[in-house]
Amino acid sequence: MKHIQCTVLGHDYVISNDVTNYVKEYKCKHCNNQLTTSGNGKLIPLTPKFQEINAVLKRIHLKKIKRRSFILGH
Repeated sequence: MKHIQCTVLGHDYVISNDVTNYVKEYKCKHCNNQLTTSGNGKLIPLTPKFQEINAVLKRIHLKKIKRRSFILGH
């Protein structure tokens, strides 16, 4: 049995990636199981499709923040 601790006590998730203020990626400290938040705020498995979606969301979010700071700076 792989990672008995997760089976007995449950997963110990930590934030592995802040995508936006509302979307985050989580990873279990022990078994490396990965989750992300869905559009309705629930935790779902992090599939390659959602990894790609999160990467695009993060890029758009960072551009938005950069643009806002540039406008407010001048």
